[in-house]
Amino acid sequence: MDLETFKKQYIREELGISEEYGTIFSFIDFGNVNNWFRDDRHNSDDTLLGKNERLAIDLEKLKTFLSVFSSDIRFYYGHEPTNQGSMSFLYKTKAVYGKARTFTKPIQWVRHHVTDEEAQTNSRSLFADNDGLYVRLPKCNFDVELSVDAVKLIEKYDTFCLLSSDADFAYLNTHIRSKGKKVILVKGGHVTHQLKQSADLRINAQVIKKHITRVMQKPGG
Repeated sequence: MDLETFKKQYIREELGISEEYGTIFSFIDFGNVNNWFRDDRHNSDDTLLGKNERLAIDLEKLKTFLSVFSSDIRFYYGHEPTNQGSMSFLYKTKAVYGKARTFTKPIQWVRHHVTDEEAQTNSRSLFADNDGLYVRLPKCNFDVELSVDAVKLIEKYDTFCLLSSDADFAYLNTHIRSKGKKVILVKGGHVTHQLKQSADLRINAQVIKKHITRVMQKPGG
């Protein structure tokens, strides 16, 4: 057995992904995944991060990790056409995952009005209209797109692997299992009981942090 094969086997055993899971298709709800380590203060080796450092998802490392057990990897994420940084990230995503496996649409911005007290501690840009002060919150979920694709492709995989902590996917997972398929849920932080119960195997993001993250400087750091 060569070193690369041994490494893949070790990771699969570490996660509990046995051969019984068969052909696995992985679906990345990146808008959710991107926030998994937002509040972490320790690196994957448990060292304390610097004051101006943060953990971020590394696109290449995430793909390499998922390729250990996945036959197909699909990436879902919204973009902001007028934001150069957002578009650069989208181009990089397509370069890593391929144009045919990157699914995107423009982010919609929703007004969220805040009280005067909330405005004092708010870190977002403030705007005003006839109803008072508000912040603009991004909205761009892929529940429908990801779910439709998962159902359309159901005959091509034995196991549906979902990377998300979004409770709305519990119904999809339950449907997929009712069709005789298995479900692996890779999730970060607290998730609902319904989402937990909808999967055959649950993998906490903290367990795979060493495989999929990198240390970055905070903006202005």
